Amino acid sequence: MRLSFPTKPVKNGALFLVLFFATELARGAAYVPKDPSQVLETLRATAFDPTVHEIRQLRTQLDANPTNVTLACEFARRCIERSRSEADPRYLGRAQAALAPWWNSARPPVNALVLRATIKQSQHEFTNSLADLDLAIRLEPRNAQAWLTRATILTVLGNYAAARKSCLPLAQLAPGLIAITAAANVACLSGEAELGSRLLRSALDGNPSASASEKLWALTLLAETYERLGKHSDAETCFKSAMALEQPDPYLLGAYCDLLLEEGRPGEVVELLKNETRADGLLLRLTLAEAAMAPRPAGFQAHEDSLAARFEAGHLRGDFVHQREEARFQLILLHNPEEALRLAEANWRVQHEPADARILLEAARAAGKAESALPAVTFAQTNKLEDIALK
Repeated sequence: MRLSFPTKPVKNGALFLVLFFATELARGAAYVPKDPSQVLETLRATAFDPTVHEIRQLRTQLDANPTNVTLACEFARRCIERSRSEADPRYLGRAQAALAPWWNSARPPVNALVLRATIKQSQHEFTNSLADLDLAIRLEPRNAQAWLTRATILTVLGNYAAARKSCLPLAQLAPGLIAITAAANVACLSGEAELGSRLLRSALDGNPSASASEKLWALTLLAETYERLGKHSDAETCFKSAMALEQPDPYLLGAYCDLLLEEGRPGEVVELLKNETRADGLLLRLTLAEAAMAPRPAGFQAHEDSLAARFEAGHLRGDFVHQREEARFQLILLHNPEEALRLAEANWRVQHEPADARILLEAARAAGKAESALPAVTFAQTNKLEDIALK
């Protein structure tokens, strides 16, 4: 799930990732490599990272004045951005902690309210997030971020009519690439993929001064639309253009790797993800790629064991954000279609993106329970979803 821009739309998703060593403990026994030279994970150096330094400075200032809402919101916003770009859930927790003085308030300041909604969105608390956004919009009707986040959530839920209405104010509040990308995204998912892709392409060409984050969002959505239309070459061009912007984005990397897996290019996936194992979604794609290779790379079993441990740890915490990814894990890697179908059905009750429909269809077919796929089939037909993989 790509979340709302400008702290940036990251679909659906991919958040609340668990660090390797913590999650291994949840299985009762840590994975111990037989080869002492085996690399389990490559950590990014942060000691000299200017973004980390800025966040620490904000934290110091906030510690001295924890009820300063402007300072708290700036710190929370920066932490949310960092959580997404680095696939590090600790920063999302820090963002929530910074908003603690207003977290349970019935009517907090609007900026805090929108950030609270964004964090709830990341936790898949969509109903509560929408309630916060509706209040924010009543208090401040011209809050572009509130409208954009609302449109994003409604799109994830498959409520395209309501999402389209939420996009309308953006034409005045956030003109240019942001407004067009939001509206085109809805069009691309509701029977107007060709039109939507042309709008996205035109908007990208017509807004050369847009920020790198805005371009990345538009290029990623365009790439995904091309892929659903079967235009894999165009999709790959857009994915590579987005990656050339050098904006760390686990969602973009995962989406591109899905295209490579679809095309039977697992070796390229392994090369791209060999040092990207912190994010559950990226570790899943790395393991799927390794499983498709012959012979399988030496690290395959360790990666599969780590994924199992992470999902189990999520269950123990009551965290079910990654049900779509776990369904793929159960279906493709563990060859357990019944459990995959259970997870895919639970996931479908929460969100309705094309990838959610696909895993439900695949799991239902593998389990020999075609009737279980009916909700996704009906949804795709009703909304005229254009997706060659679903067809």
